Amino acid sequence: MPETTLADLAHEVRSKNAGPFWVTMELFMRDAEGYRIAADESFLNERVIAELYRVEESTVQMFRIPSLNVVKISFPRPISQGSLRDRDMHAGQHHVPLARMPIKRSADRDR
Repeated sequence: MPETTLADLAHEVRSKNAGPFWVTMELFMRDAEGYRIAADESFLNERVIAELYRVEESTVQMFRIPSLNVVKISFPRPISQGSLRDRDMHAGQHHVPLARMPIKRSADRDR
């Protein structure tokens, strides 16, 4: 059986520039249960994002918005927008590693 990922629980996972030096990613969860999983600090936190995107943990900003079932994550772009080495000028593909993060099934989490 395939692993369940954050994308499976989300209505949408997206990323975009927040100016030329920052990336913002948003997890729009389908329901309160999906939000509970995505917003759980023991599962998704600044350290996890720092490791996933190879950025300094202290630069990661996370915003949990329960009224909208949204988790928003921002961090400095490792390469500024439009620079010679920029391979994703709009940061439109940065969300893929986050979306592919596996989650444990509820039976496993409750143990």
